[in-house]
Amino acid sequence: MDLLNTLVEKGLRRETPTREEALAVLATSDDELLDVVAAAGKVRRQWFGRRVKLNYLVNLKSGLCPEDCSYCSQRLGSKADILKYTWLKPDEASQAAAAGIAGGAKRVCLVASGRGPTDRDVERVGRTIEAIKEQNEGVEVCACLGLLSDGQAERLKSAGADAYNHNLNTSEGTYGEITTTHTYADRVDTVQKAHAAGLSACSGLIAGMGETDEDLVDVVFALRELDSDSVPVNFLIPFEGTPLAKEWNLSPQRCLRILAMVRFVCPDVEVRIAGGREVHLRSMQPLALNIANSIFLGDYLTSEGQAGQADLDMIADAGFEVEGAGTTTLPAHRADALAAAGGGCGSHASAGGCGSEAAAGCGSHADAAAGGGCGPCGGHAQAPAEAAAPASEARTDLVAVRRRGAGTDLAPNA
Repeated sequence: MDLLNTLVEKGLRRETPTREEALAVLATSDDELLDVVAAAGKVRRQWFGRRVKLNYLVNLKSGLCPEDCSYCSQRLGSKADILKYTWLKPDEASQAAAAGIAGGAKRVCLVASGRGPTDRDVERVGRTIEAIKEQNEGVEVCACLGLLSDGQAERLKSAGADAYNHNLNTSEGTYGEITTTHTYADRVDTVQKAHAAGLSACSGLIAGMGETDEDLVDVVFALRELDSDSVPVNFLIPFEGTPLAKEWNLSPQRCLRILAMVRFVCPDVEVRIAGGREVHLRSMQPLALNIANSIFLGDYLTSEGQAGQADLDMIADAGFEVEGAGTTTLPAHRADALAAAGGGCGSHASAGGCGSEAAAGCGSHADAAAGGGCGPCGGHAQAPAEAAAPASEARTDLVAVRRRGAGTDLAPNA
């Protein structure tokens, strides 16, 4: 296809595709799907080889969020039967992180529900970062705590944070339909604060909330404009007890097209398959590794993922390799630019890195899609019937509430 040849050439040169080209990727047929994956794979391998970065979530504080993000199991008024607990102590969080690091994760993502941290919360998280880094030399730490106030990003940076995650989740035009307690501009402001403080910016999206193709392209182009080093792609997990419980709009094929579009628009950034991959990609997950270069290991914030060993087996069986702690994630041109700005995330000048995923108010990572976490996401605006992707069969059997790991007495999944 001329379209795919053009997109590969642009991706190898780090050129931005047109909006029309990005929309055309989402409109390709199932007969063309393997060609789309192969084309995106050429761009992925150019910048990241066959490495897969593993990230591990630690939910520092779960549930009882005052924000009303419609997708989130921790939202105000949520009836989802999730774990609810207040702040983990630094040693408890460090122990939880150690399980993921032992499983091969090179980045730990510290997430807490809520609109945003108080100064006392920032101090608490700072002590947690120090505890994790004392026990695990070279580990990257990304914080995801919601909306930041002036000076807080700098304090997290001083405490040893390498990155900050705050997802845009959906297009500016439909943002107000998914969340009313904060705005799209609030989220952009927090990503910019993280950047200005020298933290690596991690910001992504949630697909599957009824948004149009145009919404998806809008948010991905906005993420490129923000120059995020890491772009987590979440797929909505319709949690019972949330307003989006009936939104089953994704098929494995649709998910692969979305990932490919993100890769073409953001060719040289860490594209992470985040929450919802087990529910929506299912047996097609190995194909997605040809497009994305990063995943979460084990469980998410309020939902369970597949077994950690299954993740490792999947990576090996698909012919990929786990990215080692001593390897720089980002291509040299991005890593050097980040180092020059005093950033962490995969920079040559720092052992720390970045990446993460989550949200606004309650910074959540891979769970923004898994119904856990915080931070507005996807667009509620339903695509016109003629433009909507075929609805996927509801797989509620694959939606499991997390009952192990942080906040419990049971061993984590890593």
